[in-house]
Amino acid sequence: MGKRPKYLFVISFDGLSSLDFEYIKKLPNFKDFLKEASYSKEVYSIYPSLTYPAHVTIVTGKYPKNHGVINNTKLQINKDSPDWYWHRKNIKGETIYDLAIKKGMKVAALLWPVTAKSKIQYNMPEIFPNRPWQNQLMVSAFNGSPYYQYKLNKLYGNLRKGIKQPYLDNFTHHSLLYTIKNVKADIFLVHYTDLDSQRHNYGFNSKEAKEALIRHDKRLGEIIKSLKEKNIYEDSAVILLGDHSSLDEDKVIYLNSLLKEKGYIDINKKGKISNFLAIAKSCGGSAYIYSQNKDKEMLEKLYQIFNDVNQEYNCFEYIYSRKEAEKLGADLNCTFMLEANKGYYFLDPINDKLIKELTEDEIKEDSSFTRSTHGYSPYKANYTTVFMARGKGIKKGLVIDKMNLIDEGPTFAKLLGIELKGADGRVIEEILE
Repeated sequence: MGKRPKYLFVISFDGLSSLDFEYIKKLPNFKDFLKEASYSKEVYSIYPSLTYPAHVTIVTGKYPKNHGVINNTKLQINKDSPDWYWHRKNIKGETIYDLAIKKGMKVAALLWPVTAKSKIQYNMPEIFPNRPWQNQLMVSAFNGSPYYQYKLNKLYGNLRKGIKQPYLDNFTHHSLLYTIKNVKADIFLVHYTDLDSQRHNYGFNSKEAKEALIRHDKRLGEIIKSLKEKNIYEDSAVILLGDHSSLDEDKVIYLNSLLKEKGYIDINKKGKISNFLAIAKSCGGSAYIYSQNKDKEMLEKLYQIFNDVNQEYNCFEYIYSRKEAEKLGADLNCTFMLEANKGYYFLDPINDKLIKELTEDEIKEDSSFTRSTHGYSPYKANYTTVFMARGKGIKKGLVIDKMNLIDEGPTFAKLLGIELKGADGRVIEEILE
């Protein structure tokens, strides 16, 4: 196939929203990219619309219920900082990078979620130290490509200030430019989180979020420049995408406080959970309810508790049954899934209140509080994300009215001449030459 690209670049701008499209299309490098790109400015994410489930969907073409990464973090009772789904072993089935490696291709991944201990040859996984005896360099090296990461840290580690933005993305970006120049890879996966961090910290329409978009535009320009200097631009397909949008909020729902009050959670003298019949696990704008017992009477009682709370506070947009959650692609093992109304989101700790209205001072002082979040249903109004593709094997100027995140993986696979079996999405044939 003469139209097949030699190189595939998948560049994820975490938190990029359809609502950003009118703004970014006027920025110089996005504007130039879009001149010959095919795109959709209305891409439906998955449920829950969180970074880790979304990025696994992008490389598998599957809903969370089928690929197994159903949340950002795991349900780990009494753990203040639960582990994230960092490792490749958490993914059921094959990814496009697994299939590409089997075909003899080389893959480079920079902070792409859920790639720790994968077979990616040049891998700097997104993972952080979550035990007192660990440090960042050790954890990254152990779970990715040690020498590759050693080189990047030696060259650009001074740019980073932990996971603070925009410093982390500056480090990731320079690492990508180095990789383009010095590493012989066929597929490049890179994950930038600057925009998402600014929205969490300062709000959806904040000046900080706008500044992150301007930084992303500059980064895009430097990536294209590097491809041209390496003389691989004409042989490359470059994909720019978002994983989810986000919504501003100022009220926290502590569901486990409610479940404790109603006798479904027992607390010991140390203030830890000693036993539970039902427990909530936050996904930001939505929450899973898991119960030990799923008999009809128990389910009816739980439903009534949530319904009564909603009558009083109007804090839930919907209470999904397990079957309804499954239809939306969420965890098959949940008992219920609750969708927060606009302005609300969920947190797991047991608080003295069920609902807490956040003040500016509280948001500034406590990093667990945010001004904007995601995890909501992908079908909320004005909540879609973006997909833009340009280069070898891609038609110019085609606009797709609507598409789904599950369609991206199968489309990338077709571009690479790979079959992604068992995908829930379709190949977007109309953009392929």
